[in-house]
Amino acid sequence: MKATALIAVTHLLGSGHLVRAANLARALAQAGFAVTLASGGMPLRAMAEEPFAFVQLPPVRTEGVDFRTLLDEAGRPIVLERKKERIGLLQALAARLGPDVVIVEHFPFGRRQLAAEFLALIEAAQAANPKALVLSSVRDVLVTPRPERIAEAQERLASLFDAVLVHGDADFLPLDRSWPVDGGLAAKLRYTGYLADARKPSQPSPHPEEPRSGVSKDVPEGSGASWSMFRDAPDGAPQDEGSEGTAEIIVSGGGSAAALPLFALALEAARLGPSERRWRILVGRGVPEEAFGRLRAVAPAHVTVERARPDFPALLAGCAISISQAGYNTVLDLVAARRPAIVVPFDAGGETEQAVRAEAMQRAGLARCLRISGEGALTPAGLAAAVEAEIGRRPPAFRLALDGARNAAAIVKQLLAERV
Repeated sequence: MKATALIAVTHLLGSGHLVRAANLARALAQAGFAVTLASGGMPLRAMAEEPFAFVQLPPVRTEGVDFRTLLDEAGRPIVLERKKERIGLLQALAARLGPDVVIVEHFPFGRRQLAAEFLALIEAAQAANPKALVLSSVRDVLVTPRPERIAEAQERLASLFDAVLVHGDADFLPLDRSWPVDGGLAAKLRYTGYLADARKPSQPSPHPEEPRSGVSKDVPEGSGASWSMFRDAPDGAPQDEGSEGTAEIIVSGGGSAAALPLFALALEAARLGPSERRWRILVGRGVPEEAFGRLRAVAPAHVTVERARPDFPALLAGCAISISQAGYNTVLDLVAARRPAIVVPFDAGGETEQAVRAEAMQRAGLARCLRISGEGALTPAGLAAAVEAEIGRRPPAFRLALDGARNAAAIVKQLLAERV
């Protein structure tokens, strides 16, 4: 009889959290688990052909970096009834499945506004199966909250969780670069390596923050930096003629509208450079059509502005230089492509996650890190100069742990065996 695993995730800005959770679900399914993935974020794409069961909760989302205010599909603050409905559905799911393993994504390190439903899920799962293994699943970098919230998270980790799956490489970027790790937490950390698409373990994923469907979609945040950015780009979507991207400057920014300032900066920088040098700006599906149209309208003749594409990895492999944010998948894509790169981390609203990762990339020689805000904020002239300085530089070969899907499944199996 198969062991059962229940994974709960809610993505609020972009799709990276869901992409990682889906990759983990695939890996567990391939390892012999009966897996159910419950998603509480906005629907992204059908998952009918996945090797796991998929449950869509009544969705919530946020506007920009205001993570305190949860909104419904129409952009209205969610009401108490929706919160209760989500909790009830998770409880019923746990009671029906009686899971051997419960994995909650990002909690208790984050998602405090959803604490009630995650705690209710854990309680219901343990009521249905007192031996249920409870795990937290987190990316390589966390956002450090205030001291009192750190204490709250540490207390929940100590009392409720058996282990923490860290989907990163401790030699490249240890968790203590972004979160205080005491002895108790250190004993529970299990580094899996970066979590790529378990369906194609030998291929990099499309774009950093989008899932890929097919040869190179930007998300399942598979093994690249842009899976999520292309996740919603339909296979066979119209693309510009002659759009190989060879020797072009490729600008990308994940799936959400968070990259609009970077796109605007890139357009101005392109005006300052030679017109014979081609630029290609790939805009995620989370950018409204109106904003996308404005970018296209002001682009000079040597700049192509188009929607994110499923062949992002191929574009990246042949580009003259990549300019992107520093999402989780970006590390994977850039390591695989070994092309010159500039990373401009998203840091609006005091966000630090991408900055920590971008600095690690710069230390490893994988990319040059530039900041779009704060002291010494990047200007169009500064970006144009950086392109000229970096365009001929080939990053060194870098051994990054990219087998996170397989390792995560093996770790869960081992933890479960030790618990019996």
